[in-house]
Amino acid sequence: MRRLRRHTSALVVATALALAVVVAVLLGGGARTTDPLDPDNPDPDGAQAVARVLADRGVQVEVARDAAALDAVDVDAGTTVVVTGTEALGRSTAEGLLRAAAPGRLVVVDARPGALDALGLAAEPVAVDPGDGLAAGCGTPALAGLVLATDTATAYDAPGCFGSGGRAVVAEVGGVTLLGAGQVLSNDQVLRADNAAVALRLLGQGQRLVWYVPSVGDLEGGDAVGLSGLVPRWVAPGLVLAVVVLLAVVLWRGRRLGRLSVEPLPVAVSAVETTLSRGRLYHHAADRGHAARALREAARRRGAARLRLPVGAGLDVVAEQVAARTGRSAADVARLLDPDSPAPGTDRDLIALAGALAELDREVRTP
Repeated sequence: MRRLRRHTSALVVATALALAVVVAVLLGGGARTTDPLDPDNPDPDGAQAVARVLADRGVQVEVARDAAALDAVDVDAGTTVVVTGTEALGRSTAEGLLRAAAPGRLVVVDARPGALDALGLAAEPVAVDPGDGLAAGCGTPALAGLVLATDTATAYDAPGCFGSGGRAVVAEVGGVTLLGAGQVLSNDQVLRADNAAVALRLLGQGQRLVWYVPSVGDLEGGDAVGLSGLVPRWVAPGLVLAVVVLLAVVLWRGRRLGRLSVEPLPVAVSAVETTLSRGRLYHHAADRGHAARALREAARRRGAARLRLPVGAGLDVVAEQVAARTGRSAADVARLLDPDSPAPGTDRDLIALAGALAELDREVRTP
């Protein structure tokens, strides 16, 4: 009973969130977007459930969808400003955000290197695997004892909660709270582990919440994010090191191979040497079938040329003319010259075939 009373608030929050998700999906209503982690998005990747539960618990939730709307909001010490869609932040919009949120508390969700640079925050993001869940492991009263569970997460090299080794998924950098697990706010994962409590305690500490969704239309000409702002800082030194290693390997292998030898071209090779070399290759490969086809095809071409037959003369025509010239039967000549005839089974049979073809060639040459 004592343990049940300790977790009563968590059960109430989870029940309220479940009801909010069901209502958001079935009824919808009001403004609706499809942007991830948008407070008006009822889809699985939206954050409408968290926004509605915060409103039900007495937190005044206001949505600012561009820089002008954010500037028009009066932020005081009791206001929390949360930013999602940070990929649309530029230098000018980041400066405006810091200026507008200065009196209150600022929470930045899923900040990547480009957004961190724009905000002037020195924190290196590193992807981490939450596994079955990350324990808070910190002394922050609002988050102590909670477990965070998401599919993906990003840790920052700064003090905070839900991390280890000097990195934290919820980190405090320069007076700004960085949340590297935006899925905590999503409709489909808010009920996992203690995600609901993490979301509500991060965003519901004050009586007022300003949910800022940056607009790409607010970016100015100088706000374009370069490639250097999208990749981690260690990529450039790593590329330089890779180039140095590649050059070292080229020099090492080049010296090992030595100087190139020069041979005058073309090189004249006698026909007998070529024939003997190909014969040795056929013998080494034990491919009697290929050798037999080559011998038969060569004998057929020589016979056709001797008898002045057309180049494309078929086997039957050549066999008939050779038989008329030599006095052999056309069937025997065709069987001897046919490249599809059974291949010799042994080297002795191959030699006998070569002798028979040579004898036929002599008969054709003799009037």
